Amino acid sequence: MSARTKARKRALDMLFQSDVRGEELSLVLAAEAQRAATEPAREASWLYAREIIDGVIDNRDAIDARIVDTAKDWSLARMPAVDRALLRIGTWEIVYNDDIPAAVAIDEAVELAKEYSTDESAPFVHGVLARIARGD
Repeated sequence: MSARTKARKRALDMLFQSDVRGEELSLVLAAEAQRAATEPAREASWLYAREIIDGVIDNRDAIDARIVDTAKDWSLARMPAVDRALLRIGTWEIVYNDDIPAAVAIDEAVELAKEYSTDESAPFVHGVLARIARGD
């Protein structure tokens, strides 16, 4: 598993934790930063996970608006928490990170949806992120 794949999983964990526990994402990030300082072997995945979370924090309103506009008839509240987190990660990578090809961002989000969410989540996540990548 690549460092970026591990980083996406770490970012998913932080976004999910913030969402379900109602904790401020910046506080979850700070706690994870303290933990990461004691795990130098995981530094490569930590750096990109932090970049993702910082990007989501900095662009949250725009990211959420893009998701809601693209996910026809789906509010964020109606989506499973894992799907919300994956869509936020994927949208940030597609829209704000020029180093990641859209196809890679979509594929990584879909694979995580298959592993951690419902049977319907992978096609849903794929559809929303593909439309965002096309600019629909």
